[in-house]
Amino acid sequence: MDKRTLGTSGLGVSAIGLGCMGLSQAFPPFPPKEDGIRLIRQAVERGVTLFDTAQVYGPLTNEELVGEALEPVRDQVVIATKFGFDLFGGGRESGLDSRPDTIRSSVEGSLQRLRTDRIDLLYQHRVDPDVPIEEVAGAVKELIDDGKVKHFGLSEAGAQTIRRAHAVQPVTALQSEYSLWWREPEEQIIPALEELGIGFVPFSPLGKGFLTGTIDQTTQFASGDFRNTVPRFTDAEARKANLAFVELLKEIAADKEATPAQVALAWLLAQKPWIVPIPGTTKLHRLEQNLAAVNVELTADELRKIEEAQIQARGERYQPRQQQMIDR
Repeated sequence: MDKRTLGTSGLGVSAIGLGCMGLSQAFPPFPPKEDGIRLIRQAVERGVTLFDTAQVYGPLTNEELVGEALEPVRDQVVIATKFGFDLFGGGRESGLDSRPDTIRSSVEGSLQRLRTDRIDLLYQHRVDPDVPIEEVAGAVKELIDDGKVKHFGLSEAGAQTIRRAHAVQPVTALQSEYSLWWREPEEQIIPALEELGIGFVPFSPLGKGFLTGTIDQTTQFASGDFRNTVPRFTDAEARKANLAFVELLKEIAADKEATPAQVALAWLLAQKPWIVPIPGTTKLHRLEQNLAAVNVELTADELRKIEEAQIQARGERYQPRQQQMIDR
């Protein structure tokens, strides 16, 4: 597996990581625990070194799964987790809690669940409007000084927030949604990251499955599937219009004997050398397909063809309450 470095931090990881959320949240049916552990270990065997989880996934159970799976190979991998949701009865109206005391206590819980003495990359999951980002960065800086955290990250933070945090404690990586059908980060986020030397870890790099070409207008999702709440999937007209992305990917994929998902990931990898997508899956054959995207090199003509298509995604990516948590 090719390696990449997240910005100028020196944190080296596999060019494609594994987003572990779907093993226990958002996209049912979930595999039995032993199957999830097996999949994570199979990813390690295939060269993946970046594994992404969060306190809120489950909640808490995803960290336990990742911790058990990676315990035998702890020193060979980079574990990323996130804090910032009000999981412990704080009664916060925003649903968020990044107060320094909460950060410190929640990290102690994460360390136990992850069966480790340090978190390689600790993200603030969503920007807390009630806590200055300087206080958040200061709390993480103390954890870094204590050796409990190695690197600081932000998730779905806006450019100004990133700059303010970075001034207190250097930010190693930003995690946000970025793919062919969600390119908003190109406006302000990516230029800021490049200027500051911060890596970018796109989640949902396959459009929550849409860019794989396995979803069409008639696809039904299981009860409890997060996509049943996402306007891009629930709006029939939007889903129909967005199939234009898939047709373009299929056309390029056919010429390269690749899959649409591999082309979508290859496009992301071609944007910047410090971008590391984290597609998630519960199936070994999908994992192997995703990882093989590092061998799919898009030509200048193919990249130009994608740009000139100027396809715009239809439909909102979140419901209003979820969208309010995005710092823009």
